[in-house]
This record gives sequence, C-alpha cells and structure tokens, in this order.
Amino acid sequence: MKRREFLQTTAAAAAGTAFLSGMPVGAYGYSPELAALTNATTQSDKVLVIIQLQGGNDGLNMIIPLDQYSALMAARSNIALPQNQVLQLTTATGIHPAMASLQNMYQNGQLGVVQSVGYPSPNFSHFRATDIWTSGSDSNVTWNTGWAGRYLDGEYPGFPTGYPNTQNPDPLAISIGSVVSNCVQGPSVNMGMAIASTSSFYQLLSGGVDAAPNTPAGHELTFIRQVVSQTQVYTTTIQAAAGRAQNLSPLYPTAGQNSLADQLKIVAQLVAGGLQTRIYVCNLGGFDTHTLQVPATGGTTTGTHATLLGKIAEAVNAFQDDLRRLAVQDRVVGMTFSEFGRRIKSNSGLGTDHGAAAPLFVFGTKVNPIVHGANPTLPANAGVNDNINMLYDFRSIYTSILQDWFRVTPATLTQLFGRSFPYVPVLRPGALATTKAAEVADFTVYPNPVARDGRTTVAYESAGGHVQVVLLDALGREVRRAVDRTLASGPQFLPLDLSGLAPGAYHCQVREAQRTGSRIVVVE
Repeated sequence: MKRREFLQTTAAAAAGTAFLSGMPVGAYGYSPELAALTNATTQSDKVLVIIQLQGGNDGLNMIIPLDQYSALMAARSNIALPQNQVLQLTTATGIHPAMASLQNMYQNGQLGVVQSVGYPSPNFSHFRATDIWTSGSDSNVTWNTGWAGRYLDGEYPGFPTGYPNTQNPDPLAISIGSVVSNCVQGPSVNMGMAIASTSSFYQLLSGGVDAAPNTPAGHELTFIRQVVSQTQVYTTTIQAAAGRAQNLSPLYPTAGQNSLADQLKIVAQLVAGGLQTRIYVCNLGGFDTHTLQVPATGGTTTGTHATLLGKIAEAVNAFQDDLRRLAVQDRVVGMTFSEFGRRIKSNSGLGTDHGAAAPLFVFGTKVNPIVHGANPTLPANAGVNDNINMLYDFRSIYTSILQDWFRVTPATLTQLFGRSFPYVPVLRPGALATTKAAEVADFTVYPNPVARDGRTTVAYESAGGHVQVVLLDALGREVRRAVDRTLASGPQFLPLDLSGLAPGAYHCQVREAQRTGSRIVVVE
C-alpha cells in the first residue's frame, strides 16, 4: 500500500481517541447508506451490540454436544470438560461451567445460541477471516471496502465535508476499546472516525483547520486535521449522553478486571443517556489458544479459555442487568462472533488449532431463547484436520437481525451482501420490529386440539420456496421443527409430530419468504 493510501485509510484510527471511564472510544462517521440500512429515516430506538471475540473461539469448549460425549473425549481427552461439570441448556446441549450466568439467562428467555456458524471454504488466517466477517464477502472474494463504506464514495464523494450536522449530530455506530472497524472502509478513505478529545473543538466551530504546507504531505496533514476536528462534535455528544445517565447494576466487576464489562458498562450508560447511536462494537481478545487452553495440572474446568468464557458471561450478565435497571432492556439486542472456531481434535500442547465453524450467542429480552440447529456431528476418531461443518452462514445471522430489528428490506440486504441468505429467527416472533408480514393464506392445523401422543397436519397454499414449520412454547422457545426445506407451489399438507410434548398451548408458525402465519395448537 502506498504511503498516501495508508494515511487515507488509517486516518480515522490515527486521528485521536476520547476516553470515558478510562476506556478509549472511537466513532464511525455518519453514512447515508448505513442510515438506510438501519432505517434511520424513521424514528427508532433499537440498538445492536456486536461483541468480537478476537483470536478464534473454541466453540466445542463453550457449547458442548452432550449427545456425542464419547466422540468429544476421544478427540480431546486432554482438554475436555468432565461431563458431569457441563451445565445443561437442553438434554442434548450444554454450556461451560464458567458461564453459569448465561445458563440462567437462557433459562430466563434472554439468551439464544446459534450452532455451527461460518461460511463456505473457510479461511484460517486471523486477518483474512476477520476481513471476511467484517466485509460480508465470500472467502474467495476480497472486498477492500466494508459493507457500509463501499457505498459512500459514489453517494458522497466529498465526504467527510458537511458531517456531522444538525440533523445527524450523533455517530450512527460506536466502537469501544478498539480501532475503527473495517466494515466502514470506503474506496479511498475510511468512513469511520476515531473520536479525539475536545481540545480542537473550536476549530470546527470556526469552520477551518490549522494551515499546512501546500505539498503532498501537507495535503495529507490537512485531511487528518479535518477528520480530527469533526470527531470533536461526536465527542461532545457522547460526553453529554454519558452525563445524563449512571450505571445502576452492582454486578459489574471492578474497573480494569474485565475489559469487556468495562466496554458494555459504557454502552449501557450511553443508551440510557439518550445517544441515538444504533450499533456498538466491543471486543475481547485472547482466544487464540494454541497452547495451555487448560492448565497442565488442576483439571480442565479452569485455565485460559475458562477465564475468557467467564469474562463473557460476567460482562453480558451485568450489562443485561444494568439495562433492566435503566429501563432500556427492550431496546437492545446483542450478538457475539469470532473470526473462526477451533479444530475438533486438540493438540499435544493442551490447546486447539485454527478451525472452521463455531457457535455464537444472541442476547437480550427480544431474542428467540433457543438453541438454533443441531449439535455438530463429531467423527468417532477425529483427525488433526477435521473441522466443524457450517450449518448457518454468518451472513444469515446478520441479515436476519437487520431485517427484524432495524426493518431493513430484503432488496437492501441483497444489495448490501451481494445476494440473499436464508432467514434465521434469532429474535422472538412476537417481538420483531418489522412491519407485519403477509399472512400465509388458508393456514390451518387439524386436528386441533390433538392428543399428546398423536399427530396433526398443517395445511396451506404454498407460493413455492423455502418453508419452515416450527412449534414454539409460551416463552418463544422452539420445541419442534417439522419442515425446513424447499417446497413446490400449490397445496401443502405437512405432518406435525406432537408426541412427547407436555400438555398446553403452543404456537405453530409457518414461514415462507416474506409471508408468515401463526396458530395456537393445544396438546391435551
């Protein structure tokens, strides 16, 4: 990369950093395309919090396949948890004992798990894999622009001139504790901005920046100073919001003991303080556990990875408690991701090597609190190159959240990611922010009520395409999935097996493209 290109693309990160409660805070600049993505032209108070687990998280040590424990022990006997120490989420799936508070959140309907998230032909380089996740590209395609920034140059070639302004005084997205994300990289400049202190704020008010020499280096210096001056306005709005609210949860650890908790504490304060920022990005590093993932002595329930998982659980639980006490819990949904998972088989150094797909969490009062998808299938005798196969493309999670939480249209999502991806109901069916989808025509369930050991049939007129028929309990948990495949157009008569379910009322849902329907089914 040429020197000038380096300066242009990294000016945002070099511009300076503001501090709140001792934490560095960077802000992404206003983007018309990102505003459209989150439907910023309409009033919305929805917030999305993204937590990046840097280094490649070992999903098999976080979400454990209880139904395949013999294969798990055969593959990683030197690091695997004792089965009786695993905390149950379902009869088939468990969670690491360091994450007991997340087990409670799951049981209380505030945590969902998405199994085996990845993408086709995974890349095992930290840098390249992170680029793929932040740009939303295929693994065989390199996008030098982020999913938001790539649209900016054509729409606003003069950026950053003119922003922020009175209509858009707040940053649309904020990263805390890290440099500006690649997702806002534009064709010639990084559209993200790092917030500096307010020391040069009056330069922005005067409409100029300090003079620089009329040379190539001087032009670059002028550009950097312009970025710095603009970030001052974002700094003042962030500081004003922080001054309007105080954290209330006693569950946060002492400052400095858990960097993720420190970051989320600021997010809760800013959300409660009225900052109209839609997306927050936080991070926790240290997940590249090639060696000593567990201690050489003392058991496998402790060690480096257990400590990291405990920090996630502690931070997310305190954050959710704080949101509740601040009365903003229904406005916030969060998700985790890591650039890749780890191999099925452990290595001789008490660690794991770079792998493919891994589970992720979604959390908040509006999430669908279930385990999405079956446990990964483990070979009886895993080799050193065996990986977890992808079940869900990570872009399906992105697009599903954006569609349901921010009411982004399918056409916009297709433009943003290059094509459409299958929908995953990671948010509660009754708590989605989308406009009401078209009802599935003539959707009936018969017989209804149905005997506990009996069967019933879902009948409706299909338009053709991918169809899901699922049964949800009163908490919105998926308890049965009868259909998840492509069907032809025309009349459909789909069997729904209710055997083994406890008596009570359930919600039967049919989902087909942008059409959906729900009916109460009573099990006697």
